[in-house]
Amino acid sequence: MIAIVVSRADSASAHIGERLLEVGDWTAREDGSRPDADGGGTYYRTEGFELREFDDLHIRLSDPTAAFDCDPAFLAFVSRHSGETGRLLTAHVTGNFGGAEYGGEPESLARAAPGAEKRVVEALARRAPDGYEVGIECTHHGPTDVAVPSLFVELGSDGPQWEDPDAARAVARAVLDLRGTGADLTADGDPAATDAGDAGNWPRHVVGFGGGHYAPRFTRIVRETEWAVGHVGADWALGELGAPDANRRVIEAAFERSRAERAVIDGDRPALAAVIEDLGYGVVSETWVREVGDAPLALVERLEAEMGSVDDGLRFGAVGGDALDPDSEAVDGDADAVGDAVRVRDLPADLLARAQGLDADAARATVERVAVAFDTEQGGTRAAGRVAFATAPEAPGYAGLIEGLVDVLETGYDAVEVSPEGGAVVARETAFDPALAAERGVPEGPAFGRLADGEAVEVDGETVGPDEVSRTRADRFPIDGDALD
Repeated sequence: MIAIVVSRADSASAHIGERLLEVGDWTAREDGSRPDADGGGTYYRTEGFELREFDDLHIRLSDPTAAFDCDPAFLAFVSRHSGETGRLLTAHVTGNFGGAEYGGEPESLARAAPGAEKRVVEALARRAPDGYEVGIECTHHGPTDVAVPSLFVELGSDGPQWEDPDAARAVARAVLDLRGTGADLTADGDPAATDAGDAGNWPRHVVGFGGGHYAPRFTRIVRETEWAVGHVGADWALGELGAPDANRRVIEAAFERSRAERAVIDGDRPALAAVIEDLGYGVVSETWVREVGDAPLALVERLEAEMGSVDDGLRFGAVGGDALDPDSEAVDGDADAVGDAVRVRDLPADLLARAQGLDADAARATVERVAVAFDTEQGGTRAAGRVAFATAPEAPGYAGLIEGLVDVLETGYDAVEVSPEGGAVVARETAFDPALAAERGVPEGPAFGRLADGEAVEVDGETVGPDEVSRTRADRFPIDGDALD
């Protein structure tokens, strides 16, 4: 069940609550065990949701979880957003890196619901009326002491928007789109919460540090990658927090309460990065998050150790976890078993370079199609160095790479084949040879051009055909013939 918290003191919240009851199939129930002001009295149930109303503003509520007649997977506070930001739909998790001017306790962070935040932002983007922007905000107010994960889903940013029925309905429908999901975004995409001890299925969450209140970098991660974002300490919040080394408890809580093992830092904060790493967590870049995508994290760890980091050019191909050896434990997070799932070898440098010279995009696409991961150069645009293949029998592997690169070479040669010995790809091209033409007495000029185009010419009353003045050139590109078996 997902618990929805409506505040009567918040006109936008009450409006969203009305639209929730309008668009959902709800059953009214009565709870005489607690005051109406505290979520008692009439409340509402529909499949997967329970909705209760409270008199206080959300940020002043301590922990409304106990009011619900269910065991919520998480709480969704529907709320107004106030600011000078125009038409805006946002989501965020709650807490205070510093003081507690707007509810909750100082230097205290609530349990985040990063997966729910990601999914509701996606739903808001689908349902937003024309003219409304969608994004996330940093962590910035109470409540902080909530027994289950929670998030705010907000309609902003002023009176006209709070009263906008289309916008309130969009928020209501986006919240209902969360039906059947949990607070987390797991490594395999399963929305349910997972056991923290299951390393391979650890939620695909990052903590965010730095940047502005509306967190553009972290909004991009939420909207454009396979990852979710938990707590976000914006520049101003980190300023309130103070020196990282003196506030390790709050920094560690950001990871624990986000169920995250990695952080993305917006800006240059070496002291913060050092504390994060000393606490046993990792710092990664936005590029890392984008490039890793949904690749199995144990596999990423092994390949970065063997081949080099994502920031140094490692990229991941189309052969993901589903194509790895099903008997391997790599996709379940056993790092010791990852070695059985992939094999790292050198790319065929000369063959790849020639294919890239003919069609760089097609050559790159060929490597991506058959590889689990591969090295790159030139800012990640050009495959070079080594490649990791899945060892499963059905995976395309090295043979699939050679086959694809042969296809690219065929666009620039007359004939391409793997040599009978298997140690090279041989590409043959028959082309006009000016020296042979000169020997036959063909004058330079238009006649050369006609012969090069495959036309015969007349020289002193004799016909000279293009095949008489052409030579066949063979280029050999070494490959690992043993790997083709």
